[in-house]
Amino acid sequence: MAHDHTAVADQLPALMQSIGQKARAAQRRLANASNTIKTKALQNAAQEMRARAATILQANALDLADAEARGTKGAFLDRLKLDETRLESIARSIEEVAALHDPVGRVLDTWTRPNGLRFERVATPLGVIGVIFESRPNVTADAGALCLKSGNASILRAGSESLRTSIEIAAAMQAGLAAAGLPEDALQLVPTRDRAAVGLMLSGLDGLIDVIVPRGGKSLVARVQAEARVPVFAHLEGICHVYVHAKADLAMAREIVLNAKLRRTGVCGSAETLLVDKAVVSTHLKPLVNALLDQGCAVRGDATTQAIDPRVTAATEEDWRTEYLDAIISVKCVAGLDAAIDHIETYGSHHTEAIITADQAAADAFMNRVDSAIVLHNASTQFADGGEFGFGAEIGIATGRMHARGPVGIDQLCSFKYRVRGTGQIRP
Repeated sequence: MAHDHTAVADQLPALMQSIGQKARAAQRRLANASNTIKTKALQNAAQEMRARAATILQANALDLADAEARGTKGAFLDRLKLDETRLESIARSIEEVAALHDPVGRVLDTWTRPNGLRFERVATPLGVIGVIFESRPNVTADAGALCLKSGNASILRAGSESLRTSIEIAAAMQAGLAAAGLPEDALQLVPTRDRAAVGLMLSGLDGLIDVIVPRGGKSLVARVQAEARVPVFAHLEGICHVYVHAKADLAMAREIVLNAKLRRTGVCGSAETLLVDKAVVSTHLKPLVNALLDQGCAVRGDATTQAIDPRVTAATEEDWRTEYLDAIISVKCVAGLDAAIDHIETYGSHHTEAIITADQAAADAFMNRVDSAIVLHNASTQFADGGEFGFGAEIGIATGRMHARGPVGIDQLCSFKYRVRGTGQIRP
C-alpha cells in the first residue's frame, strides 16, 4: 500500500499540471461564452443536482460515517451533512446565480481625450480561480457557479472529509456545462486527499492559477496567506464589533446586539466584542449584558462590566483579539467615539463593525474613519453576507485592501481591460 501511495504522490505534480492546463484552455472558451449559454449551463447543473440526489446523498453518508468514526465533533458534522432539504437549497442557490446579470463585458467607464482617442474600461474574467475549502460540500456548487457565471474556470480542492460528496456535486456541475456546450474542464475537482495538492495550487501551477480563495478555518487561511505565490481573496478572522454610542436607542441596541452575537455564532459576521459608551453605562450596560446572559451567552467584561452581574467573568487582553465563533462575547466600556474607533483599529480584523446611534454626525464619523471591509449604522453585523448584499451568493469575504473587499460575488470575480478606439492617431 505504501508503494502505491508513493506512486500517486510522484504523479501528483503531473496530475495538478494537467488540471491547470485543462482549466486554462477551458477558460479561454468560457470567457467569450454568452450570458444565455452560461445561464443555461447553471440551470442544467441545478437540474442535474436534483436528478442525482440519491447518488450525492449516498456519497455524503459515506463521508459522514468516516468522519464519525474519526471522532469528529457535532458542529463539524453538521457542516458536512447533506439531506434532501439542503440539497434542494444548493440547487436553488445555483439557479439564483444563473439569474444574476452577466458581469463580463460591462463597460465600467468611458472617456474621450482631447486627441480624439475614446477609452473604455471593460470588465473581464480573472481567469482560473483555485478554491481551497474544508468541510462544507455546498462550496463545490456555490464557488463553481459563481466562477462559471463570471467567466472563470475553477479548480476546487475539497477537504478530505467531504471528498466523496464534492466529487458527485462536481460531476453534476460538469454535466450541466456539457449539456450547454461548454467545456467540462471549466470546473474541476482535485481528485485526491493528498495535502501536497494544496501546496501545488498555492504555487500557482506555473502561472496556470490566477487567484486563490480559501474557505475554512484559521489554520487553513493562515497557511494559504503564508504560502501562496498568487493573489489571495481571504479573511483570517472576523473579529467584529458593535459600538453602542451615547445616542443609541436602548430597545434597538438590545435587538441588534442579540442578533449580531447569537443569530448564528459560528459565522464570520458574528459580533465578538460589544463596546458601550460610558455616557450610557448607567442606562444601557446592565440591560444589554443581562439580555446576553439570559440568552445563554457567556460574557467576559472589563471591571465596569463585571460589576454589573456576578455571571460576568474578567476579560483578558487576549479576549479583545479572539474570534470566539461561539456563544461568548467580550464587553468593554469606552470613553466616546474616538476610544471606540481606537479599540477597533487596535484589536479588530477589518471585517465588519456596527455603530448604534441616533446621531447622524457620529454615525458618519464612525463609517468614514473605521477601516473595515463592511461598516454598518443601526444594523446587525450578521448582514455581512453576499446574499444580503444582493450579490446572489459569495465565494468568501475579503478583508484585504486590494481589488475585492467585503463579500466577493460575481462582480468582484472580474478584472478589467481598457479598449481604446482611434481614428489614425499617432503619438507626437
